[in-house]
Amino acid sequence: MSPWMAWYGQPTRIDDLLFEARHGLMNPDLDVARRGAEAEGCGFGLGWYEGADPQVYRGTSVPWDDARLHELAEQVRSHVFLAHVRDGAATGEESDCHPFRHGRWLFVHSGSLGDFDAVREDVRRAIDPSLLAGVQGSTDSELLFHLALTYGLETDPVGALRRAVGLVEKVAERRGLTHAVHASMGLSDGESLWVVRYSTRGSSRPLYASGDVHAVQMLYPDRPRLQQLREGDHIIASEPIGSLMGAWDPVPEGTVVTIAGGRREESVFRPDAGVEVG
Repeated sequence: MSPWMAWYGQPTRIDDLLFEARHGLMNPDLDVARRGAEAEGCGFGLGWYEGADPQVYRGTSVPWDDARLHELAEQVRSHVFLAHVRDGAATGEESDCHPFRHGRWLFVHSGSLGDFDAVREDVRRAIDPSLLAGVQGSTDSELLFHLALTYGLETDPVGALRRAVGLVEKVAERRGLTHAVHASMGLSDGESLWVVRYSTRGSSRPLYASGDVHAVQMLYPDRPRLQQLREGDHIIASEPIGSLMGAWDPVPEGTVVTIAGGRREESVFRPDAGVEVG
């Protein structure tokens, strides 16, 4: 599993959530315990917004040793962050590190598209040729992002993800594969954040959303960081940051979480079975 997290809310620095907090995404002690020595050189990425423009910094070293990443995390303030650490079994190419960017969009993905070698070419053929030129790496995640762009992500994000996942499942079914998609995905245009937890078999890895701000502050009045949270601040994480009981709501299987205007809503995520396979 490739752990990831997202922040949506008041402009803030992300260093505490990445490096300092217990169970912070890029805390070295936790990372080695989580994934073992193979974490070395796995790669990482951080995406954020400066106004309406998304910025990305990615690298192939271990994140806690990257001085530039520490500098950015300590200095940059943004209302939206997406951060991702690649699995230790992944390739060490920077072009394969998340987040992926297109126009105003940022995208991260943890999981897999079944037997990717078996479906890769069918998925590539379904991508708009004008978008295919923007695929720089070799990952299933980047192809899934460009497939969603092909299916209208810029005007209908959730619908595009439903169509993209539906296409992958149809391709896999045609090739006799039963576990086509295993995914938790994060997507932002700088104004809203969409998060999807879904797998073909209904067995996705956990994903968590921070709980009601006021309830969390009442539970932990002695935690200064939590007392700084405001209504409308939201954290999504593959693992609960800080392991605070009552501070995290599990995202249900087969769910899309939409965060916009400070409000969080959940709805069913169901792939579009009507997508035609070329």
